[in-house]
Amino acid sequence: MTQTRTATTFAPPVMEARRWLEGVEFPPERPLINVSQAAPVDPPPEALRKAIAEFTVTEDAAHLYGPVLGNPALRAALAREISEHYDGQVGAEQVAITSGCNQAFAASIAAITGEGDEVILPTPWYFNHKMWLDMAGVTAVPLATGDGLLPDPDAARALITDKTRAIALVTPNNPGGAEYPADLVRAFYDLAAETGLRLLVDETYRDFDSRDGAPHGLMGLPEWDETLVHLYSFSKAYRLTGHRVGALASSPALLAEIEKFLDTVAICPGQIGQYAALWGMQNLRQWLAGERHEILDRRAAITENLPRLEERGWRLLGLGAYFAYFEHPFDIPSDELAPRLVKESGILLLPGTMFMPEGDPAGLKQLRIAFANLDRAGIGKLFDRLANLPF
Repeated sequence: MTQTRTATTFAPPVMEARRWLEGVEFPPERPLINVSQAAPVDPPPEALRKAIAEFTVTEDAAHLYGPVLGNPALRAALAREISEHYDGQVGAEQVAITSGCNQAFAASIAAITGEGDEVILPTPWYFNHKMWLDMAGVTAVPLATGDGLLPDPDAARALITDKTRAIALVTPNNPGGAEYPADLVRAFYDLAAETGLRLLVDETYRDFDSRDGAPHGLMGLPEWDETLVHLYSFSKAYRLTGHRVGALASSPALLAEIEKFLDTVAICPGQIGQYAALWGMQNLRQWLAGERHEILDRRAAITENLPRLEERGWRLLGLGAYFAYFEHPFDIPSDELAPRLVKESGILLLPGTMFMPEGDPAGLKQLRIAFANLDRAGIGKLFDRLANLPF
């Protein structure tokens, strides 16, 4: 019997983890601490919600089809913002809007690869990237990372075959939090350009990078769009997760291929979400700077609490954006430890096995904590529980 496309991959990890909550009661003195998902739990700021409401009522376009690659005003505004943020040269014709960043990745892979092709993914990988490659009939080739969860371009070169079509990076990284240095991103770009590959760089969390200035200079290179596919999301910046607004930037020729995929899957991005993203870029720059400051302060709180876990054998492997990625000290596989933490300590987090190739022993010792929705007090309580686990 032929195996279906969806049967080639695993169940959605966040949904799988939520099932661990079934039948578990959390006493008032020890409520659940949910650090499983990297998404804002608060709605957009009130000013943006009011703008969305007005747009919904007064604009007929809010309820109609629009251009497949996104509305011209949003594409142009994002092109200007990318050019400013990266000290580069990006035009509206090089930008497309998608129904979330996951769709941007899926559309790019559909336009770049064929059946049986290969894409190199550093591990630990973002599980939705792996899931889409599985369902697309594309082999995900794991690239083990080293210190700081940083991938090595020379190690990637050794993995390239005649079936390799792309290398996909995520920075700041999901799940590991690592912020890839500019020279490392450039080294991967040079490798991709030399070997005729596409370099996909998913920068969903770029608004919460701890570094000031451009995180890399790829958009300033001549003909950058012939190699780079830049992926972005408005979900984290403006708390628009439910509206599903993502984006990508690359060559107009590649976007013409991507348009075929998008037209078939969704026809066009949602109008309300696109309007919200545009309004956010035009009006919420200072608000977003405050959001970034708060996330960086929560990251600092992780660092300040870290000695309490280190003295018990924990090791921090990566920290940045929304994530802290740990190696735990217990003689318990992480995929067994994580469900136990729900029942015994009221903590919901994800095991490293969800971000690693099946059978990779490293994942058995790793845990991801998505800390962005915890304030300083919440982070302190999380570390209290982790430092006093009964194992």
